Amino acid sequence: MEHTTRLMFLGTAAADFSPRLSTDCKDRFDKDARRASCLLIGKRCMVDCGPHALDSLRIAGADASEISDIFLTHLHSDHFNPENIAALAEGKRRALRLWVRRDAQLPPIANTELMRMPLQTVVRVSEDMTVEAVDANHDQQAFPQHFIFTLCGKQLLYALDGAWFLNASYRYLRNRNLDMAVLDATCGDYTGDYRAGEHNSIPMLRLLLPSLRTWGAINDRTRIYLSHMAPRLHLPHEETDALVSKDGMRAAYDGLELEL
Repeated sequence: MEHTTRLMFLGTAAADFSPRLSTDCKDRFDKDARRASCLLIGKRCMVDCGPHALDSLRIAGADASEISDIFLTHLHSDHFNPENIAALAEGKRRALRLWVRRDAQLPPIANTELMRMPLQTVVRVSEDMTVEAVDANHDQQAFPQHFIFTLCGKQLLYALDGAWFLNASYRYLRNRNLDMAVLDATCGDYTGDYRAGEHNSIPMLRLLLPSLRTWGAINDRTRIYLSHMAPRLHLPHEETDALVSKDGMRAAYDGLELEL
């Protein structure tokens, strides 16, 4: 029997959070009231842990005590919340592992262990998971990185908070034939946004995907999901999803569950 890994998007927003998160969406997910970007892999691993991570775990019905590893894409406050990480680490028999860029500078957090990521190197996380880090085209003072996870033989690229790809990272993706890619889509379906130096827009992604196919990074079976979407810069979710699906992409949303 083929093994699969369960994924859940605990948050899919950039840092312009809806006020509804403290009112009618306080205890539920909503496609148009997105929380800070965060991904749950299986039961034990998270990518990023921002200001809404604990609420998202609660709403998802996930057991926060099982979290053993957090992979940090970078240290901006919508992705890295020391207080929430400390709450997850508290009382664990084994220190909570924080996977960070090789040169990242973090404040001390009790009962955590820093796992500094060498670039473009396969690192074993568990019996059925490895991870590789590549540099991201984002604010370098936040120590950004993208991740390539291999889970039960399948490959997932998680590339939020970065515009396109830096040259070395792009070359590292050659002939990967990824099974799934989660890509930054901070900006909506328009051109001229000043964020193009560190975030993607939908027109940028339309140009990027054919090149990734030519390069062998993805193929026609690769599932492409967009996350880190700024609500103020996008149409409502259903309209955005219908729009990007014409180009072979899907818009992720809070609470979306997938199998890899």
